[in-house]
Amino acid sequence: MSALKKEAGGDVLMAEMLALGRAAKAASAKLALAPREKKDMALKAMAAEIRVQAPKILSANEKDMAAAKARGLSAALLDRLLLDGKRIEGMAKGLEEVAQLPDPVGRSLGAWDRPNGLKIERVAVPLGVIGIIYESRPNVTADAAGLCLKSGNAAILRGGSESAHSAAAILDCLQEGLCAVGLPKAAVQRLPTTDRAAVGIMLGLTEYIDLIIPRGGKGLIERVAAESRIPVLKHLDGICHTYVDRAADPEMARRIVLNAKMRRTGICGATETLLIDRPALAFAKPILDDLIKAGCEVRGDAEIQALDRRVTAATDLDWDTEYLDAIISVRVVDGVTEAMQHIARHSSHHTEAIITADTTTAARFLNEVDSGIVIWNSSTQFADGGEFGMGAEIGISTGKLHARGPVGAEQLTSYKYVVRGDGQVRP
Repeated sequence: MSALKKEAGGDVLMAEMLALGRAAKAASAKLALAPREKKDMALKAMAAEIRVQAPKILSANEKDMAAAKARGLSAALLDRLLLDGKRIEGMAKGLEEVAQLPDPVGRSLGAWDRPNGLKIERVAVPLGVIGIIYESRPNVTADAAGLCLKSGNAAILRGGSESAHSAAAILDCLQEGLCAVGLPKAAVQRLPTTDRAAVGIMLGLTEYIDLIIPRGGKGLIERVAAESRIPVLKHLDGICHTYVDRAADPEMARRIVLNAKMRRTGICGATETLLIDRPALAFAKPILDDLIKAGCEVRGDAEIQALDRRVTAATDLDWDTEYLDAIISVRVVDGVTEAMQHIARHSSHHTEAIITADTTTAARFLNEVDSGIVIWNSSTQFADGGEFGMGAEIGISTGKLHARGPVGAEQLTSYKYVVRGDGQVRP
């Protein structure tokens, strides 16, 4: 049965979703033509409103946290859900940083002249309406809205039910910022319910939504990919690896590994598997000791277990697990070739890092590892659009179409060809 037939039949949820889609489509037409100055004014107004309404946002987040604890959510998910003064200020600053970025709309991506005198230019344009489905982290509400606005797109947001109160409070601030500068309130909307049926309807709104971006666990991504009739930009799980090469500086390796795993264990850029070159076992014990002292559970192969009795045995499942928790799996490999083979088998193509002083080995790793982000001598926790200078990100794309790695404002545009002539006709 079509969407319109369902609406005629009195399906209230369908009617609400169709109204949402129509409003977003109308708003996207206005945003596509909005000058940079107006978009940037709106972003700054959004940031100011978030600061003013911080107590309201914190109060809403307390309700979400209480409900999440009652449901028995894991420590990692609770960390993702939690808002405090620092994280609220981070949302506001992120919007202001997006405002400082160049306008991605209208960029000339290439221009050339043809022998017949035609002048051809490829120009960046908005995608239109972007549907974003995400879990837990309420700050994604601000990040996604800000990037969509900067790139001239309307946004329809569906956060996880666990963050419903927080997301609603943040959305109020965003819409106040839009209205303050005369941009349509419908430029940023959220689904009117936490009912999972609304997601199913959203994935079929081909007339109104141009791209779906799911950001969350494997179950969410698989459902969206299977059900969506709209193109999907996947943001899959982060099974990230750090490889400690035989030529690594021991002290550098200690600092990087500890940060890559334990700075924040619940983010997609956290290292989940540590690969250690066999000759590097000579300085691996302090690395393990640092992790364990920091409260990390270490699961390792036989050689790693032999280094420290506190290490438990890793199973085959561990190499394919995104823990999002203070747990790491550790394996010994024979050189960079075996490390890359392990990554090819088990990675989610998110972020991989190598620690080495050998430039030739590093070059092989950076060139041959097929992931959205590859890092030399630094922490995987830098896998973040803000750290890349993008102001914020909607997520890390683990696919290859049409964007890969951190998805910022530039990645939320497409292009069109503009052809200028002076009377040419085709023979």
